Amino acid sequence: MATTTPPGAVRAPRAAARTRRRIAGLVVALVLLAVALLLSLAVGARPVALVDVVQVLRSLLPGAGAGAGAAAPAGVEPADVAAVLDLRLPRTAAALVAGAGLGVAGAVVQAVTRNPLADPGILGVTAGSAFAVSIAVGFAGVTAASGWIWFSFVGAALAAVTVSLIGGAGRSGGSPARLTLSGIALGAVLSGITSSVVLADPRRFDAVRAWEVGSLADRGWGPVATVAPFVVVGIVLALLVSRPLDAVALGDDHASSVGVSVPLVRVAALVVVTLLAGGATAVVGPIAFLGLMVAHAARGVVGASQPWTIGLSALLGPVLLLLADVLGRVVAPPGELAAGLVTAAIGAPVLIVVARRLQGGAR
Repeated sequence: MATTTPPGAVRAPRAAARTRRRIAGLVVALVLLAVALLLSLAVGARPVALVDVVQVLRSLLPGAGAGAGAAAPAGVEPADVAAVLDLRLPRTAAALVAGAGLGVAGAVVQAVTRNPLADPGILGVTAGSAFAVSIAVGFAGVTAASGWIWFSFVGAALAAVTVSLIGGAGRSGGSPARLTLSGIALGAVLSGITSSVVLADPRRFDAVRAWEVGSLADRGWGPVATVAPFVVVGIVLALLVSRPLDAVALGDDHASSVGVSVPLVRVAALVVVTLLAGGATAVVGPIAFLGLMVAHAARGVVGASQPWTIGLSALLGPVLLLLADVLGRVVAPPGELAAGLVTAAIGAPVLIVVARRLQGGAR
């Protein structure tokens, strides 16, 4: 007599294997993040041995005697301590904050637009930040990062609200296609205006050249400390809305059938993207394709679960940005390439590969 296996008996081992894979992915991401952090502190115009980097970091622990005027750890040159603490630690912190923000923003944008090629810039957030900074520098006379960072953040918020209003108009308002097209159109308009403003007086915009290409160089603690709380709040909100995003990613009809308010989820997603992508752009400038690459990598490891994708993206985002920054320091000595240029060079081929794969799957 034939016996049938209950469906639950088949699903349980698969679910357990999937959970183990996800946990392993998080562990590997944490290890990669630790390695990327150490490399970011060690590599540069003045290389510092990893063992010395560890000693310098240990000297910062409570009771280690570190602080202003404290002597360098035994066996570590004062110049190495200064390179790690004064130059690279703020730069690394900026990459950590911005990378986490852009990575999670990419995952949220792709879920809410149901577009696997989406990136935070697709909603016009990055263009809104750049436009606001150009206005601040060109017309308000703001030349310091501590001043234009708030303009950048407000510009990102206004761009997200504008896209939401334009994309929400009409009978099919709020649909992923309308949001995507609205973001692309607004981004193109704002980018054109920004270029015109910058070209009108190039000398005045010398102060923001590094920011415009997505550079982590000379990032102090001020901008990082200002933006970090917004990024943390954005990540928490992203995790809170992750379960409804799972439903929205499967279609509006499905989401409505399980009791999810699709318009409310989309508004919450826009708030999250504004906080994360706007904050990250305010600190390090436009970073192309990072959200796209990180979200795809995370989903490839953990599957279609938004809570897991968001959590892994928060770790992989800083890994990618830190490694891009480190690579930029060593490929063109004695100078360096901005991290934004490195991510663009890597991300463009990734975009082509993903697009071709999706095209092949649609046939």
